[in-house]
Amino acid sequence: MAQGVDIKKRRLAGYLAGFIAGVSYGTNPLFAKPLLESGVPVLVMLLFRYGISAAILAIWMLAKREQFRVKGNEIALLVLLGILFACSSLFLFFSYEFIPSGLATTLVYLYPVFVALIMVFLRFYPSWQTWLSIIATFGGILLLSSPSTGASIRIPGIILAVASALSYAFYLVIVNRSKRIKNVSEHTLTLYALLTGAFLFAAIRTLQGGSITEGINTASDWGNLIGLAIVPTMISLLTLAVSSRYIGPTKTSILGVFEPLTAILIGTLLFGEPLTMKMGIGVAVCISAVAFMVLRPGRKVYE
Repeated sequence: MAQGVDIKKRRLAGYLAGFIAGVSYGTNPLFAKPLLESGVPVLVMLLFRYGISAAILAIWMLAKREQFRVKGNEIALLVLLGILFACSSLFLFFSYEFIPSGLATTLVYLYPVFVALIMVFLRFYPSWQTWLSIIATFGGILLLSSPSTGASIRIPGIILAVASALSYAFYLVIVNRSKRIKNVSEHTLTLYALLTGAFLFAAIRTLQGGSITEGINTASDWGNLIGLAIVPTMISLLTLAVSSRYIGPTKTSILGVFEPLTAILIGTLLFGEPLTMKMGIGVAVCISAVAFMVLRPGRKVYE
């Protein structure tokens, strides 16, 4: 009886963490848009985003006297996770140069499908309820972010957006299924991922050339960088790890639908962006699909 209660609490915590991960990641426009308007290059933004987030998390862990040390056989996998998560961000931003952001968003949201297919390859089969939720949420995303007629679409952009989705999918699956990092805490796992991303962006920026603080001129710019580091980065990564471990990567990826929903809400309320009837229907479809998944979870295939 106690074990059954623990499983229910774990599942509830996983759903809640997945929701927080989606909502927090969806706040990206709140901090990133003012920075882009100030002329901060994408690589500079990503470098400080990951670097500040890693510093804050490290200070928190020091204050709590948490463990930083990991075993030798865990380091390579933690670095790989950092590269995968960083590449997910990098590929998405680069795809904007070739295709409309709406199409990029739609293609990136293929990641729940990729997660489910990878899990099938590993012989963990999602229930029909989960597959139905994936299809419904993807349909909702199509309504939310379909590109306008006549938009320029180039193959490299499609490849980059799909690569972003694949990177994110592999990150979620490895966090959930790898026995090698099973005993690594979410805080330690997230710290190493952030540090890896920061070093990667610093290396690329060095090769690219230009000032490391280009476009960062005011206290407001630094405030937005700190906000970007805390909310859609550190909080999102921490809760993402918890959710993936508690309810599995497939259901966690479906809860990621709250990313574009939050971004749309912020755009509508704060930046005056239009909310059309088609987008409203898309929001309703996405929320209904998530509610169905939570209320009808199907077979316990990941626990």
